[in-house]
Amino acid sequence: MKRIFLICLFTIGLSAGAQTTLTLKDAVTYALQNKADAKKAKLEVENSEYKIQEVRSRALPQISANGNLTYNPIIQTTVIDGAGFGQPGTTIQAAFGQKWTSTAGLSLTQAIFDQSVFTGLRAARSTREFYQINDQLTEEQVIERVANNYYSVYVQQERLALLDSNYVNTTKVRDIVKGQFDNGLAKKIDLDRIVVKMSNIDTERQQIKNQIALQENALKFYMGMPIETQIVLPKEEFEVVPAALTEEPNIENRTEYLLLKKQEELLVFNKKAVQAGYYPTLSLTAGYNYIGQGPEFPWFAKPDKGVYWSDFSSIGLNLHVPIFTGFGTRAKVRQADVQIRSLQEDIKDTKLSLDLDYRNAITQINNNLVTIENQKENMRLATEILSNTKNNYLQGLASLTDLLDAENASLEAQNNYTRAVLNYKIAEISLIKSKGELKSLTK
Repeated sequence: MKRIFLICLFTIGLSAGAQTTLTLKDAVTYALQNKADAKKAKLEVENSEYKIQEVRSRALPQISANGNLTYNPIIQTTVIDGAGFGQPGTTIQAAFGQKWTSTAGLSLTQAIFDQSVFTGLRAARSTREFYQINDQLTEEQVIERVANNYYSVYVQQERLALLDSNYVNTTKVRDIVKGQFDNGLAKKIDLDRIVVKMSNIDTERQQIKNQIALQENALKFYMGMPIETQIVLPKEEFEVVPAALTEEPNIENRTEYLLLKKQEELLVFNKKAVQAGYYPTLSLTAGYNYIGQGPEFPWFAKPDKGVYWSDFSSIGLNLHVPIFTGFGTRAKVRQADVQIRSLQEDIKDTKLSLDLDYRNAITQINNNLVTIENQKENMRLATEILSNTKNNYLQGLASLTDLLDAENASLEAQNNYTRAVLNYKIAEISLIKSKGELKSLTK
């Protein structure tokens, strides 16, 4: 029901041309239900069931029907001793068989002992679990991409808002300078400097608007959302709340680690399947056939035309004992063992990498909190300086250069604060990922 509601919400917003308010939770939920990567991972889980059924089929009876129709224009003859026919000392050339032969029947094969089949059955459950873990990892990757792009869109929008505010303030200064110039209290170069600054601000605004459009399109792509959908990001999504730095996560519970361990388990089964080449195999075979022979086309023909039909059947055991394979099986076993040892090195490296991610995320969280507080204070001071400088300029106690420098410093302080918030949010995503809790963003 929730999925239907979200789809309807975005569809209505799109058809009406209205803007859709998009929280991070909504963005992540929408992506998990619509992004191709997430859908394909679920299809792989579904496909794994069919692969398991394929393995299981090897342990079930294999039944097939067969038939043939043969015409022999020239029947082969065989030379035999005539003594068997009461003609000792002579040789008889006899033809065996008929011009027409037709056979139809059923055959059955059942594996009784095949080590590779048994190993495959034991690996079936691990195969399913591997694709389930891979699905979970894909979802986490989708969540991470969406969250990072979501915050990047916000930062660009904040930069545009700051430029818009700066443009308004600079316009007011221009009006003041123009009034002074008209009254002979200011130089034309001062007015020109203000006009140039406004032009530069407007150019930067256009560049930011283009960046916002590109960033929003990237976000919609990672969500699997139609690009033409209009979205609005609520400000409360970007409030800085110090992350809870709990005890260190268990690396062995991380999806990346679990996936590698499951892959190792499958490689062990693969090695056992190769080693099954050393074991004998035993199978049961059975067949029932019906054959018709005669000088005429045998189908639907009767004995009065010389065509006779009869049935025959057989039941047997087939035993295959490998004795020497030219060391081929040994080579395959050693290759499988190398694959396992190589993956074990990847597992060790991954554990170190995951631990590094957590340590770095903690460091970045702490550093960004300090940076945010510093930039917040800088922003307050820059705003205060700008206000004082503007008053001094109006009273003739400060130059235009001082005023423009104060405006630039105020804008830079606000941009630095916005970047600090973005860095904190990205570090927060990294911390949540390092703790294996990215799915919590959907709750």
